[in-house]
Amino acid sequence: MKYLVDTNIWLELLLEQDRAEAVRSFLGRCAGPDLALTEFSLYSIGLVITRLGQQALFASFVQDLFVTAGVRRIILEAEHLIRIPDTMSRFQLDFDDAYQYVAAEVHDLVLVSFDADFDRTARGRMTPEQALEHLAGG
Repeated sequence: MKYLVDTNIWLELLLEQDRAEAVRSFLGRCAGPDLALTEFSLYSIGLVITRLGQQALFASFVQDLFVTAGVRRIILEAEHLIRIPDTMSRFQLDFDDAYQYVAAEVHDLVLVSFDADFDRTARGRMTPEQALEHLAGG
């Protein structure tokens, strides 16, 4: 199974928030090429991290994900971008969630997110804990 990891999952880990250990466990069970991150998420993470004065953390994040681990970086083409407004309306998502949803749909990835808004979509989402359970055969 291949996963699109949402912005909030990466930030949970980078900022060592409450569920960082669950995120760490999930990511540790997956090979880098089985994980994906959208360009939109990458920029969002960059904005958050650098606003906190953590420029070196962002550089390290990019190095670790793309150079070392081989995580896939997804950029939506124009033909897919035009699906975002319809996805927003259909599932009552904001722009960034609709972008993630379309990316997961186009690339046939399981969306891993803490955002419950995805629960009302056709594809749904998994939390890191649910993905871990699935990986363990549960």
